[in-house]
Amino acid sequence: MKIAYFSAEIGISSSLPTYSGGLGVLAGDHIKAAGDFGLDMCAITLLYREGYFKQRIDDEGVQTETHPRFDPYPLLKKLDVKFTLRLRERDVWIQAYQFDYMGQGGKVLPIYFLDTDFEDNFTDDRNISLRLYSGNKDHRILQEAILGFGGTKLLEHLGHDNIETYHMNEGHCSFLVLNLLEKFKGNVEDVKKRCHFTTHTPVPAGHDHFAESRVKKLLHGLIPENLELPSLVQNGRLHMTELGLYFSRSANGVSHLHGQVARDQFPWSDIGHITNGVHHSYWMGSPFKKLFDQHIPDWRENPKLLLKVDEIPNDEIWDTHVTRKKYLLGYANSQVQKALDRDTLTIGFARRAATYKRAQLLFQDTERLLEIGQGKIQVVYSGKAHPNDAEGKELIRQIVSKANKMFGKIKIIFLENYNMWLGRMITSGVDIWLNTPLRPNEASGTSGMKATLNGVPNLSVLDGWWAEGCRDGINGWAIGDPEHPNDEKDADHLYSTLENRVIPAYYDNREKWVSIMKEAIKTGVDFTAHRMVNEYVKNYYETKK
Repeated sequence: MKIAYFSAEIGISSSLPTYSGGLGVLAGDHIKAAGDFGLDMCAITLLYREGYFKQRIDDEGVQTETHPRFDPYPLLKKLDVKFTLRLRERDVWIQAYQFDYMGQGGKVLPIYFLDTDFEDNFTDDRNISLRLYSGNKDHRILQEAILGFGGTKLLEHLGHDNIETYHMNEGHCSFLVLNLLEKFKGNVEDVKKRCHFTTHTPVPAGHDHFAESRVKKLLHGLIPENLELPSLVQNGRLHMTELGLYFSRSANGVSHLHGQVARDQFPWSDIGHITNGVHHSYWMGSPFKKLFDQHIPDWRENPKLLLKVDEIPNDEIWDTHVTRKKYLLGYANSQVQKALDRDTLTIGFARRAATYKRAQLLFQDTERLLEIGQGKIQVVYSGKAHPNDAEGKELIRQIVSKANKMFGKIKIIFLENYNMWLGRMITSGVDIWLNTPLRPNEASGTSGMKATLNGVPNLSVLDGWWAEGCRDGINGWAIGDPEHPNDEKDADHLYSTLENRVIPAYYDNREKWVSIMKEAIKTGVDFTAHRMVNEYVKNYYETKK
């Protein structure tokens, strides 16, 4: 095994509740594309028996959570591998499970899941891996110790002794470098030459940092004595991102713009960038898969062949989209009582309910929205707020409240329990993909890439990947002034773009609209996980001898 990919969450399928959102789904797409390429790679994450959470939204927009228990059998194979890690001054047993992802060429890429929730452990220790992103600081430290220290120990138990690249997907994995430091007897260069780090987080609050005293108390014996790092100089706090960066030979952000932001965040580290990509054959709706199978054989193995989409007649592209739209609206109408219809321009907005994503921007001026959109648009919202994120929950409540006030004028719905299955249905079934982050806080924004591959144009702020992919008026539309983001001005530009460009094109110029759909698909070719992983291989995985 040459590459070990570590991530606190991995989204392979909605049947495996081991992810919360974009970071985990990106990790899953990375693994799928690596499997398609036949890379000699494995992946390591935690097994969350109660997953992230199942979301319920009531009529007033109030989110509640339940945590249904996940049985790994038969999706995962229990390995005959069990070992201990010293946490909180006692031995904690770790059990390993395996899921084999088979790529397009038949290559199997194993994903290893680490679990503490079994009878050999105390109740407190069983709970360590129970839920994703739960608990207090102590709990997070223990989970990240299981991932970093436990993950590297698992690889040793499995006989993977010659790994050339330990790829850390965010700072949750960074404890692995300390285990390697012990393995290589304190030789920092031996550790650095084996590690690569990817950061996804432009928002400072998104980077984990813990009191050094707290870490050493919980992980006594695992943290090397007299450890001196730039990370530990800052008021006695261990910064997990900086720990991973310091011990890595290379690092990257996840879009051109985010690379610049990351270099500003960590000016002492040499950070490049590789723009994220999505696994094209997974995220494409079935009708388009069938259409491309008919007209563009081998597109699954070689997504660049989708550049031939112009050869497909316009009416076939349109009819294929309508088929998928009917599927989405059929599901939506079974969940809500607002009867969305297939002839109305349908806008989609589905992502994690974080305030910087500005889901409420569409409602900045409700009178103008009604003037522009009544009888002409309908909107599908979806997304989860972290159980402890009061602001995110309030955001959802406000969206539902404003949607209720527009009842009978503009149909706006909120579909609960956003996951990979629902995400694919929405990104492939709406007519327009709306994204309104406060630039430059969107590191990448992979949902918009999924939409383009389904011929769904983006109507988005020029942040993350869209700053690279947008050709305004040709493959979608840009919102706002990228140099001067402002809620009021961005909303005004959103309204005027809808009124003067998007709505007229949709209703009055089918030929132009389908041309934009085709250009969106061609743009999506540049934002596939195949392209992304190929860049990781060339830039970061092929180590210089």
